[in-house]
Amino acid sequence: MKRVVAAGTFDILHPGHYEFLKFAKSLGDELIVIVARDKTVEKIKGRKPIIPEEQRRAMVEALKPVDKAILGSLNNKLEPIIELKPDIIVLGPDQRTFDEEELKRELKKYDLSPKIVRFNKYIKCPFHSSYDIVKEILKRYGGKE
Repeated sequence: MKRVVAAGTFDILHPGHYEFLKFAKSLGDELIVIVARDKTVEKIKGRKPIIPEEQRRAMVEALKPVDKAILGSLNNKLEPIIELKPDIIVLGPDQRTFDEEELKRELKKYDLSPKIVRFNKYIKCPFHSSYDIVKEILKRYGGKE
């Protein structure tokens, strides 16, 4: 059985997330998704996610391509990957906290050598990013309840 791992924030799900996960699943038999912790997102992006981590994890796990979704580690971003021992790791188009070559070198230290694939396709639709969705909500409702 070929195990695929994908990771991300998945704050405010949109079609781009779904296409990314559908692509990841097409590469293997089992897709496990690592959902970034709230504190990790805040550290990387400089802001907290809108949707809390457990809710984001549950929503991702409910998507058809996903077999299981887990929360990432607060200590070491590689920890879940080391535990899961994937055959393939799929990186999203905007996941730049992982450099493919550096990731390969780091995983080799743990005797892991998964294939690393970057999904470079952006979905053409009006709201293809969580940021665009937030901007539109603010534009439409701008402080109104």
